[in-house]
Amino acid sequence: MSLSEIFNITGSALSAQTIRLNTTASNMANVDAIAGSEQDVYKARYPVFQTAFLQASGELSQFSSALSGQSSPGVKVSGIVESTAKPVMRHQPDHPLADADGNIYVANINMVEEMTNMIEASRSYQTNIQVANTAKQLIQQTLRLGS
Repeated sequence: MSLSEIFNITGSALSAQTIRLNTTASNMANVDAIAGSEQDVYKARYPVFQTAFLQASGELSQFSSALSGQSSPGVKVSGIVESTAKPVMRHQPDHPLADADGNIYVANINMVEEMTNMIEASRSYQTNIQVANTAKQLIQQTLRLGS
């Protein structure tokens, strides 16, 4: 593995953490969204990370070529899943979105978990930026040796 491959690896991590930050922001923005039924209420979304093997060109490769030593492990988002948590039901018969029984539904989003996800994604993003900066500095120092 060369120093230049580090940029492909950190790039994949930065991309994945950006998606994580976007889904967390969406969850936090919809924490107070109200619906008239369980089916219509906002459901929190979470990215699913998976190891991705990157070829020297930065393209994703299959696991079999990774075993041959021609690729580096990175990360990719294999999908975004919706939470299966039940929404919170509140009895508010005077609300305009209330169902026939007078109930409204609010997304079951835990703000503490979302803040934790945001902090973790932010720190991971910062760490990967630092890795890329360190690799850049090492490459620059290597180039200075030749002059």
